[in-house]
Amino acid sequence: MSATASGPISPHVPPSHRLALGVIATGMLMVVLDGSIVTVAMPAIQSDLRFSPAGLSWVVNAYLIAFGGLLLLAGRIGDLLGRKRVFLVGTAVFTAASLLAAVATSPAVLIAARFLQGVGSALASAVSLGILVTLFTEPAERSKAIAVFSFTGAAGASIGQVLGGLLTDALSWHWIFLINLPIGLATLAVAPRVLPADRGSGLAAGADVIGALLVTAGLMLGIYTIVKVAEYGWTAGHTLGLGAVSILLLALFLIRQATARTPLMPLRILRSRRVAGANLVQVLMVAALFSFQILVALYLRNVLGYGATKTGLAMLPAALAIGAVSLGVSARLSARFGERAVLLTGLALLVGVLGLLVRVPVQARYLPDLLPVMLLAAGFGLALPALTSLGMSGAKEDEAGLASGLFNTTQQIGMALGVAVLSTLAAARTDTLLARGKGRAEALTGGYHLAFAVGAGLIVTAFAVAFTVLRGPARKPPAMPRNANPPATPVTTA
Repeated sequence: MSATASGPISPHVPPSHRLALGVIATGMLMVVLDGSIVTVAMPAIQSDLRFSPAGLSWVVNAYLIAFGGLLLLAGRIGDLLGRKRVFLVGTAVFTAASLLAAVATSPAVLIAARFLQGVGSALASAVSLGILVTLFTEPAERSKAIAVFSFTGAAGASIGQVLGGLLTDALSWHWIFLINLPIGLATLAVAPRVLPADRGSGLAAGADVIGALLVTAGLMLGIYTIVKVAEYGWTAGHTLGLGAVSILLLALFLIRQATARTPLMPLRILRSRRVAGANLVQVLMVAALFSFQILVALYLRNVLGYGATKTGLAMLPAALAIGAVSLGVSARLSARFGERAVLLTGLALLVGVLGLLVRVPVQARYLPDLLPVMLLAAGFGLALPALTSLGMSGAKEDEAGLASGLFNTTQQIGMALGVAVLSTLAAARTDTLLARGKGRAEALTGGYHLAFAVGAGLIVTAFAVAFTVLRGPARKPPAMPRNANPPATPVTTA
């Protein structure tokens, strides 16, 4: 963790702050690593536990529903009860659930463990950015810290694909969950000493039970509806009916927040152009980048015939490019030109990524056809740290956890929409081409081409929103909480 923390952070930053950043980044790594590593091991899990094809999807869906549905609530709980406390509880739940998943001997136990992992991930992830922005209050150092945090997420996704193949092939799928134990235990051992102590504003400041039930039920039902679109279709009664109920619940939540004396989510947070605009850009960007992270991997495996390990290695240059940019130059460019300019540059590069993929041939060669795509993915290393800074800069100190939870929630919504929309379009196009007599590889490539084209359109839309909405000066960064320990003194309270 210390190596992660040291990265680009200036020497004058207190060691306790560096360690705290290392703890937060390590927690992020564990969560993201788990999300990508599971997808590689799905065939082995299905064979060993005798999952049905429909049941296997719940290994992913159970996690997504719990994670995405609880993020907003978890962020607000962090503001009320203390972000440090919520982070520790979330990490402990996730670690224990990982052990349960590793020893699962039936589909029901594994699905329950995955749901609990989603709960733990939501608690820990929702408050991570809130801790970070109250810990690093100087704009330049905050930008560097967010760059480390963002890189950890991007690296975890790529490393997970490589590691998942290696562990599954060399040992067994159980080890994809067991690997979380040493990471989680190390985080729990160090976090109580280095994370800033904060008591929160108390339940009286926003204990809106009715609002909590409405938003959690609405988000969980909405994400469930989206992830089942591939099975039922967009116009099916199941999709339209549950989608309408989800929208109704979220609408009632907003009405409740406008009238409640102590709202769970004060609606004033959405009046900030930076908060609202950054979250909208993130939904579009993350939905589009599903086509890169997942569909490129499927193209490599299903069309080019790469194995799990080779697929991960083929995408490794993307992680390296993202890391070099996010850790090496992103914060410097933001300090010199501003986050908005850096975000727009990153989005422009991502348009190039998906534009190249639209033309990728059926029998692509790695060096001329795919390596340029992986290197242009460096745009993600520019876009995400800048976008995160913009989104969090519009939040007040006592709303940092809520803003963090909201930012993570829109990320999950974007991911779910990307899965539902782009995978459905790709599958429909593939079926059409197969019906016309095209070969399997050509039909699959044609389906992926359509998804890449739609993804490029989403990135262009994100660029337009960022250009028009994310204007104006940033708010003054929130100061350190008054009840936090002095910056130069390591925190030792639990």
